[in-house]
Amino acid sequence: MENKAHALMAGIFTIVLLIAAVLIALWFNQDRVERVPYEIATTLSVPGLNPQAGVRYRGLDVGRVDAVMFDPKKPGQILIRFSVSKDTPITHSTFATLNYQGVTGLAYVQLDDDDTQPTLMPSSKNKVARITLRASLLDTLQLRGLEILKQTEEITSKLNVMLSEQNQKNILSAFTDVSAAANKVGQIPQQLQPTLDKLPALANKADAALNSINKLSDDALRVTNKLNAPDGPLSGFDDAVNKVGSAASVVEYQATPLIDETRTSMRSLNRTLETFNQRPQGILFGPGRAQPGPGEAGFSAPAP
Repeated sequence: MENKAHALMAGIFTIVLLIAAVLIALWFNQDRVERVPYEIATTLSVPGLNPQAGVRYRGLDVGRVDAVMFDPKKPGQILIRFSVSKDTPITHSTFATLNYQGVTGLAYVQLDDDDTQPTLMPSSKNKVARITLRASLLDTLQLRGLEILKQTEEITSKLNVMLSEQNQKNILSAFTDVSAAANKVGQIPQQLQPTLDKLPALANKADAALNSINKLSDDALRVTNKLNAPDGPLSGFDDAVNKVGSAASVVEYQATPLIDETRTSMRSLNRTLETFNQRPQGILFGPGRAQPGPGEAGFSAPAP
């Protein structure tokens, strides 16, 4: 009986000791830091993010993820609830991204701020504030990678069309034409060489012609100066022209009345000749009586 009593006491002591050890461990592991709850609502995928994952603000550990769940009010939306220390400067411009720890694939929440709205954003258990989740570097690379793959496929298809058999023949034909054109261009200097050899002689002839023209211009200038001199030939010619002009003016002044009388006489002579042609007997018997007109005595209307 005594042995059984000692064994019972030893068992009870062991159990009490284990319970005390557990309570002490829980007491030491108890988080005494006051934390503020926040949440993230996003439609982006969150691979590798689990509860108890870390939350960092610009690289500093400030809290942990409390829960990852679907939003019951909006299908397809994910809610990430986390809590951070009270002194974490969460503002209205603070945003979150997902980063990954090495090659383990485990994700953590990275908080950052673009300082556009530096006002602190309050939050509490009754009214939890929400923070925007932006696409991470991996998400951006994934989206960009899909676009790059699509563009690569389009470029490959265009290259296949461009490098078809018919286009290859056309390209080779174009290269042949270019080569032939280059050969012809190379022959141009040889064809121009005779002309280039004649250029010095042509330049000498052009200089001689220019000298002759300059000499002729000087001679013409000297002749012009002599003609325009006060005692030159043109001075007497101008006097003669002036005299001829004066004489012509006098003749025109005296001949004008004679010309008018001649015109009057010619008109009278024309009327006389016209009368003679119509009544030749008028020379012997006179002009005769004129025929009576309408309303005069002796007028008779012509027969129709």
